[in-house]
Amino acid sequence: MQDRFVIWLVPRLIRIAYLFLRYSIRWQDVGVPYRPEDSQRCIHAFWHARLLMLLRITPKWHGYMLISEHRDGGFISDTLNLCGVDTVRGSTTRGGARAMLKMLRAVKNERRHLGITPDGPKGPREVVQKGTIQLAMKSGLPVMPICWATSRCWRANSWDRFYIPQPFSRGVFVYGEPLFIASDDDMDEALARVQKGMDEVQQRADGFFLSQQAGEVGS
Repeated sequence: MQDRFVIWLVPRLIRIAYLFLRYSIRWQDVGVPYRPEDSQRCIHAFWHARLLMLLRITPKWHGYMLISEHRDGGFISDTLNLCGVDTVRGSTTRGGARAMLKMLRAVKNERRHLGITPDGPKGPREVVQKGTIQLAMKSGLPVMPICWATSRCWRANSWDRFYIPQPFSRGVFVYGEPLFIASDDDMDEALARVQKGMDEVQQRADGFFLSQQAGEVGS
């Protein structure tokens, strides 16, 4: 009974925290060549540590998010469902084939966007895994790297150093160019391209407020 209550409660607390953070932070977007609500679909790629605020771009997002089958993934999945985002449970290590099939069906039959954490569910942190490339090859959708950062944050003592923005800070979402991967592309080269794209948006997001502060000091 207690476990069921915790399973019910935690996603609702996360949703409340998310809504508070979303509306207490002043957000801006940088480099948006490919909006989620556009008719052209894509695979939105976030680092696992930056999952918390992904809901900011999903009010009009008609898509599926791939979430791991681990217990913490259950909390994340339930939270996303409460906010109107559909999820598929699985990863490259557990339930991967079933999850891949469901996401491919969503692309073919429902014309959905897809979302994935390229380094989830267990890492290594901020290293793109083959599952992301396989999904792009099989679905025909481009990978769109996305990263957000805030001027003040906390980092959890977890494998991914989960990123928690501080209320009333400033925030930025950085969108990369969509990366198209053909079904016959070399796996290692495709991994390197997506890794580079993910690294670039992260560097731009994390460096955004540092560059602004440098400009203010120099003015």
